Amino acid sequence: MKILVTGYTGQLGYDVVKEGLNRGLEMIGIGQKDLDITNEKDVYQYVEELKPDAVIHCAAYTAVDLAEEQKEMCWDVNVNGTKYLAAAAKASRSKFMFISTDYVFKGEGTEPFSESAPANPVNYYGYTKYEAEKVVRSLLANAFIVRISWVFGINGKNFIKTMLRLAKTHDQVNVVGDQIGSPTYTFDLARLLVEMIQTDKYGVYHATNEGFCSWAEFAEEIFKQAGKSVKVNVIKTEEYPTKAVRPKNSRMSKQKLRDNGFEPLRPWSEAVAHYIKELEV
Repeated sequence: MKILVTGYTGQLGYDVVKEGLNRGLEMIGIGQKDLDITNEKDVYQYVEELKPDAVIHCAAYTAVDLAEEQKEMCWDVNVNGTKYLAAAAKASRSKFMFISTDYVFKGEGTEPFSESAPANPVNYYGYTKYEAEKVVRSLLANAFIVRISWVFGINGKNFIKTMLRLAKTHDQVNVVGDQIGSPTYTFDLARLLVEMIQTDKYGVYHATNEGFCSWAEFAEEIFKQAGKSVKVNVIKTEEYPTKAVRPKNSRMSKQKLRDNGFEPLRPWSEAVAHYIKELEV
């Protein structure tokens, strides 16, 4: 199976290519320098010549706060780029998987959002990702849409690396405690995505590591696993203002994974322990 993976220079794309290669699949990972996904003609030509069996679209504009200012660029990458890739995949009869986000939800209440729950993004980044979801659905009768959250992996910046960096110079940190969600380890997620793309079990999925936590609890677990004596001061969202609004409830139900016979990802705390050991190697 030949699989084209966009966003290869990012955390998820990197691990998806690595996982596919480990399984003996033909993986073609590309980054921004290899293909400008906002150039419709180039995207069509690239996919037409490559003729992949599947496309896993991990590339995205993910600077959530900056997106409030760079709206045109964010839309171009997240919506137009996805549209061109999905259309090219359709033309080449390739399977298509789009990676979306918990930020498509408004984030009210305390119940986990189901895969079919109404979307209502509270920031521009989330809005573009939901618009991209709609584009995928309108172009393709069958596709995979996989929503993830709070991502961490070896290749790139993330919350864990930030906390470990702060631990070198701080004995205490302030972290928001009223935003609840699930961390997602790209090493674990990549295995699921590569397994999923080889099936015909299309639809919308939520895929994060099991369990829920606040950012503050996430930070506490990081310091615990890394053996760092850093105190976490729990603060409210209002005490840490950002340009883009963040949903307070990012809990997502992973019921559809179970219903379709996919094994849920391990608990997030176990994933953190594994990741920190990986960083130390």
